[in-house]
Amino acid sequence: MLEVRQLKAWYGEAQALDDVSLEVREGEVVTLVGRNGAGKTTLLRSLIGLHRQVEGAVTFAGADVLRTPAHRRARLGMGWVQDDRGIYASLSVEENLLLPPVVSDRAWSLARVYETFPILADRRRAAGTTLSGGEQQMLAIARVLRTGARLLLLDEPTEGLAPVIVARIGEIIREVKATGVTVLLIEQNVKFAATVADRHYLLSQGRVVEHLDNDEFIRREHELLEHLGV
Repeated sequence: MLEVRQLKAWYGEAQALDDVSLEVREGEVVTLVGRNGAGKTTLLRSLIGLHRQVEGAVTFAGADVLRTPAHRRARLGMGWVQDDRGIYASLSVEENLLLPPVVSDRAWSLARVYETFPILADRRRAAGTTLSGGEQQMLAIARVLRTGARLLLLDEPTEGLAPVIVARIGEIIREVKATGVTVLLIEQNVKFAATVADRHYLLSQGRVVEHLDNDEFIRREHELLEHLGV
């Protein structure tokens, strides 16, 4: 589904990513784990096409997309849920859901969205500014599913949320995976990552330093928590 080879990225003369290589197979949930400043968000921005000072190779669904504009990557089936959620504050929940274009026959109907996210059904006429953090996160994920994205790029979906909402986000990721959607997830919450992911890449100072399956990730949880400083 997604293959990244020797990806480098810069901000001016400062290098943020250095020879990052990873693979996400169709139907998997894969996490990128690392401290703040490790380069995780820069990597996602590079994959979706919003960071252009890059070199290397990014292949999505068999196509080389490194120089493809972001809007075309979205139409190929890449969906990005950014860390600030990107909700249109002046639009209602339903207007937020209907605004993005549908890019494939995988698109979730409004009925399916509301069945999976009943809180959004209850608040369909509410403005984005009135939603809680957890409601905004669910709306951000649902909005991408409405487009029919094949690959979901999730940037810190549990950050700042109450434990009960974090648990619900985990349920949603597992439900999404069951429908065949592939997920690449940035996450600092090691315990949460272990409940949803098949494999994990540990990013440090812009480089991939470890690649772990979930069993080994769970066995080394304490060590990883110390490394991440959380």
